[in-house]
Amino acid sequence: MDFRHSSGQKNEPEINLVPLIDVMLVIIIFLMLTTTFNKTAGLAIALPTADASGAASAAEEIIVAVTSSGDIIVNGRTVSDKSVDAIASALANARPAKGAEPVVVINADAQAAHQNVINVMQASQHAGLSHVTFATQRESRR
Repeated sequence: MDFRHSSGQKNEPEINLVPLIDVMLVIIIFLMLTTTFNKTAGLAIALPTADASGAASAAEEIIVAVTSSGDIIVNGRTVSDKSVDAIASALANARPAKGAEPVVVINADAQAAHQNVINVMQASQHAGLSHVTFATQRESRR
């Protein structure tokens, strides 16, 4: 039995790419229609707005300095005990009697111990001060 074609022509396999391209285009169109492009941020921050025509009232600030040697200074007065309760007491004494809640501004030295900054943050929470911010400075470009 001879299964060869009698005409002598060889049949080579033919690869047709048109169906593959059609399927890929359908998938791309499907993905383009179903994909949503949302710009999401890790933190939801509501930025304040300012009106240049009126004079803005400055919020009260309690300035807390944390030095590299571990000293904690609240509004120019050094806190002798570094415990959270002592810092909270100093923050409560620095709080104004009435008016808007003050902002605690932490000026921490770049070489200050991380634990001292955390203690100040915990102390402000214990003193009922929820507005805490950090003071920074820009890098000098040389």
